[in-house]
Amino acid sequence: MLGEVGKNLLSGSRGGGRPPVSSSGLLLGGELTSDQPRVPVEALTPCNEQDSDPFSLQDGHTTDTMAVENVSVVFKLYCLTVMTLVAATYTVVLRYTRTISSGDLYFSTTAVCITEVIKLVLSLGMLTKETGSLSRLKNALVEHVLYSPKELLKLSVPSVVYGVQNNMAFLALSNLDAAVYQVTYQLKIPCTALCTVLMLNRSLSRLQWFSVFMLCGGVTLVQWRPVEATKVQIEQNPLVGFMAIAVAVICSGFAGVYFEKVLKSSDTSLWVRNIQMYLSGIVVTLMGVFMKDGENVLEKGFFFGYTPWVCFVVLLASVGGLYTSVVVKYTDNIMKGFSAAAAIVISTVASVILFGLQITITFASGALLVCVSIYLYGLPKLDTSKLSQKDAESKQKLITV
Repeated sequence: MLGEVGKNLLSGSRGGGRPPVSSSGLLLGGELTSDQPRVPVEALTPCNEQDSDPFSLQDGHTTDTMAVENVSVVFKLYCLTVMTLVAATYTVVLRYTRTISSGDLYFSTTAVCITEVIKLVLSLGMLTKETGSLSRLKNALVEHVLYSPKELLKLSVPSVVYGVQNNMAFLALSNLDAAVYQVTYQLKIPCTALCTVLMLNRSLSRLQWFSVFMLCGGVTLVQWRPVEATKVQIEQNPLVGFMAIAVAVICSGFAGVYFEKVLKSSDTSLWVRNIQMYLSGIVVTLMGVFMKDGENVLEKGFFFGYTPWVCFVVLLASVGGLYTSVVVKYTDNIMKGFSAAAAIVISTVASVILFGLQITITFASGALLVCVSIYLYGLPKLDTSKLSQKDAESKQKLITV
């Protein structure tokens, strides 16, 4: 299984088809090769990648279909397990490093910056694999980076938005429990849906709109009376945490749809687009480091407070997200919805064990509503065109009779 996923990861973005991309610009599916069916970009579901939750596999764009490979049930279960565990682990471990972990607290802005650097290195490696030689790699970089200032400026827009979003994730998880964060962050779905309708002129079914309002109602219940975590060692402000998530989901929705629009505007390689965005992202996040923590970083060092757990968070946000994105190719919207719901459950159980989370009726009810709404939102749309055609044919037969 690992070998099969690895091959798809290294397949790059050859040809005209593009894999889905997260809002962070991360690849969300192995590239379609020439002998595989091509799927229009409109039918692919990017996930918000560079977003603070790089493994939020339900968000992204409001798609109805995906290219799902005909693979064994065991492999699909493996894909589902990877998506769920990585999504839950990232949230819980990040929360742990911000509240429970002993020692000096690291600067979250530096972690965001390092993540961008690792993503850039990985994208360069994938572009090298795609071009096939260092000379072609050099030509591609010269053409699309050095001689394309307008493209770099265009990609700087989502870079700024993602930089804000990623830092908001650290702020939110410093003030909200991991389970509450996991549930509330699902607001990215209606936010992205709204941006898709406004920016890409797409439409949602009545069931999807219903699920959006149900999700908002579930999040309202979760936030109505914030749960308490008895083992947390720092002072928290739930209102600040909720406002941070609100900013993050708005950034997630806008940046994800904007990046898709940029991808669809030309045939430029996905990896080139990622490199353009990550270059801008590094500049933006470095500015954030020195604007927010400049004096402390100069005094204590860039890697002050880093522990193996902090390094694990950075690893999950970069390498883990890229690896997880590959398996999305083998799943459908229902599986992704189940994965998001399972991640909420795992985060809740982990929060009870690690942080002493006290479950309330309102939290449980809200989380259940969110899980159901995610499932409903991921259900395929009813193809009304086929139904109307069948109705027309049946009417014609009656007229003939």
